[in-house]
Amino acid sequence: MVSKWNESKSKEKSQQFEMDFGRAFGEMLYVTQLIGNEPDLALHGGGNTSFKSNVTTVVGETVEAIYVKASGVDMKTIDDSGFVCLDHGRLKKLSILESIDDAAMANEFKSSMLASSDKLPSIETLMHVFIDRPCIVHTHPTALLALTNRKNGAEAVADACGKNNVCFIEYASSGLSLAKSVFTALMNNANAKGILISHHGLVTWGNTAKEAYEKTIDIVDKAQQYLNAKMNMTISVSSDTDIEIARARYAAIAPMLRGLVSPKTNDQDNPYSPMILVPLISKEILGLLSHEKAKEIACSSAITPDYLVRAKSVPLFVENPDYGNIVALKETLDAALSGYSSSYESYMKKYASQIPSFHAEGLDLLPRVVLLPGMGAVCIGHDFEKACIVRDIVLQAMQTKIAIYQTNGGYAGLSEDHIFDMEFRAFQVAKVTNKESLPLRGKVAIVTGAAGAIGSGICDELLASGCHVAVTDLAGDNLNSMTRTLSGIYGNRVIGVPLDVTNKASVSSAFETVVNRFGGVDIVVVNAGLAHVAPLVDLDMEAFQRLERVNVEGTLLMLAEAGRCFRLQNMGGDIVLVSTKNVFAPGAKFGAYSATKAASHQLARIASLEFADMNVRVNMVSPDAVFSHGETKSGLWAKVGPDRMKARGLSEKGLEEYYQSRNLLKARVTARHVAKAVLFFVTHQTPTTGATIPVDGGLPDATPR
Repeated sequence: MVSKWNESKSKEKSQQFEMDFGRAFGEMLYVTQLIGNEPDLALHGGGNTSFKSNVTTVVGETVEAIYVKASGVDMKTIDDSGFVCLDHGRLKKLSILESIDDAAMANEFKSSMLASSDKLPSIETLMHVFIDRPCIVHTHPTALLALTNRKNGAEAVADACGKNNVCFIEYASSGLSLAKSVFTALMNNANAKGILISHHGLVTWGNTAKEAYEKTIDIVDKAQQYLNAKMNMTISVSSDTDIEIARARYAAIAPMLRGLVSPKTNDQDNPYSPMILVPLISKEILGLLSHEKAKEIACSSAITPDYLVRAKSVPLFVENPDYGNIVALKETLDAALSGYSSSYESYMKKYASQIPSFHAEGLDLLPRVVLLPGMGAVCIGHDFEKACIVRDIVLQAMQTKIAIYQTNGGYAGLSEDHIFDMEFRAFQVAKVTNKESLPLRGKVAIVTGAAGAIGSGICDELLASGCHVAVTDLAGDNLNSMTRTLSGIYGNRVIGVPLDVTNKASVSSAFETVVNRFGGVDIVVVNAGLAHVAPLVDLDMEAFQRLERVNVEGTLLMLAEAGRCFRLQNMGGDIVLVSTKNVFAPGAKFGAYSATKAASHQLARIASLEFADMNVRVNMVSPDAVFSHGETKSGLWAKVGPDRMKARGLSEKGLEEYYQSRNLLKARVTARHVAKAVLFFVTHQTPTTGATIPVDGGLPDATPR
C-alpha cells in the first residue's frame, strides 16, 4: 500500500475551509476522503477521523474543541457537514467513569455540541477524545484484520509491525471501554506510532492529518508485506466451477431466492417487504465455498463488529445445492432458511436482556448473506445501495479469513454476547435506520418504451417513489440519453436495457439482465407501442403487421415473461398496460392503431384472470393526447401529429390546445398524470385488478364500459 497524498489537493481543500474552520479542517477532510476511497482501509461508514482545535464562541470565549466524523457517514463521500464539533474539555472529564450506557453517552455528545448538527458523533468519539494528539485516524484495514483477528494475534502484530512500533490490545466494546483501553495502551508506550485492536483495526495519530494518514499507510504496508511473505501457496482455495456457469445458475434461481429472503408482512395489500439481491461471484469466492472447510471459515463471526448492523452476525451457508432440480433446490433453501430463522431468533432471545430497550418481536429473522457452493455469495439489502454495501463487507471478510488461513493461522472470532451487543446497540442501529419511507422502496420495475414521453414520465415517477427501474427501449442514442438523465438524478437504482419487444430472445434477455442486477422484478409497465395514420382502404398490410408485432405480439411476450418470473418469485406483482382512449373511442384513419391496441388491452384483461392466483394485479391506464415530458417529445405524436394538424389546419401548439379544449375538464394531459395513474395501481391503494383508469380530462365517448 502506498500513500496517495497530493500536496496541491490538500492545500486546495485547506484553503476552501480556512475562513470558516481553519486550515486543519480542510486537511482532515481531505485525508478522510483519501481513506474512504481506499476500500482496504475503510468501507461504507466504517472507520472515523478527528482533529482538535480551538473555537471562539459568540461571546468571544475560546473553547477547546474536537471535530469528529459523524456516525454512519461514508468517508468516501464525506463533506464538511460530516463532522460534529464538540466541547473537548467537557468530554475529557468522562474518563473518570467506570461505565456509561449508550443513552447517557449520546446525551453527553448532544449536550457537548459547539455547533448544531442533526448527526450523532461516532460511537468511538471518546477514544478520539482521550488520545491527547491533534489528529487521529481510525481504520479497518484488511491486512491488519488478518493479523489481529487470529489466534496469537499479538505475536503476529509484533512480528509484522515491530513490537515497539505499535501497541496491540484485545477486543473491547466500542465506547468508553475501548476508549480507556486505547488510552492505557498509549500511556504504556508513548513512542508507538499506532495501536492495533483485535476486531477494531488501527488507530494512528499525528500533529497533522497528513502525519496520521502516512503512519496508517506505513503500518498497513508492513502488515501486507508480512502476509505476502508468510503466504503458503500449498493451501489452495480454487474451484472447478466456471464463472459463467455460476452466473447462469444465479440468473436461474435469483427470483426464487428473492421471494424466500424477502420478509413477509401483515399487510394484505403488500404481503412482502421486497429485498434487492446482489451476487458476489469470483474465482476467489467460488474457491472458498468449494473448500472442505468452507463453512467453518466463511461462517465464523464478523471481522469487525461495525459491520454487523449491515450484514448480520452470520451468513446462511446452503449445503449441497442441486442446481439441476429447481424443486429440490427450493426445498433445500426453504429448510435452510427455516433453520437460520429459528437459530437467529434463539440467539436474540438469549441475549435480549443485555440491552434493556431491545425487543425481538417483529424483527427480520432472515439472512443478509446466502452462501451457495458452486454459485457464490448472494448479498441482500433493502435497496441496491445497501445490498452493494453488504457485498463489499462480505468480500473484505472473505479476503481477510482466506489470508489468515493461507498464512497458517486460525481465525479468532468474537463471542456471541459481544456480537449481539454491537449488532443491536442503538448507536449502530441508528446508522442504518431508514428515515425516509418511500412506497416502492426495494421494488423493481421494467418499463418498455421508456425513452419516449410517457415512458420517461413513468420511470421518473417510479424512481421518485423509491423504485429500482430498468429503462428499456430499442438500442440507440435515445435509450442511452434517457438512462444518463435518470441515472444523474436517481443514481444506481437506474439501469438501461436495450429491448425489442417483438423478439422473444430480447425480452428474455432483458428480464435476465434485470434479475442479474437487482435479483427479480415486481412491476412491469408495458408501454412500447407504434401508431400509423391511414384510412382502411389505403392501409398497407406491412404497416399494419408492423404495428401488430409491437402492439400485440410485444404485449404478449412481455406478459408471458412477466408471468414466468412472478411465478418463480412467488411474491405477487404488478403489470400495468399503457392502453389508449382509442380502444373505447377509435378515430378515423386510426384503424391499425386502434385495432392492435384493443388486442393488447384484451390480452391484459385475460392476464388479470390468469395471473390472479399468483397475486399478480394486471391493470390498464388509458391516456389521451400526451405530447411530451419535459424535453422528450412523444414518438406517437411525431408520427400522427402532422396528419392531425393538416386535417384541422392547426399548428403544433394549436393542435395541443385543440385536444385540451375537447375534454370536459379542459385539462392539458401530461406524462406525469399517466405516471400517477400507474403509481396508483402499483402502490396497491385499492385491491384492484383488470381495471382501466382513463387519463384524458374526461372524454365521455372513451369512458370504459
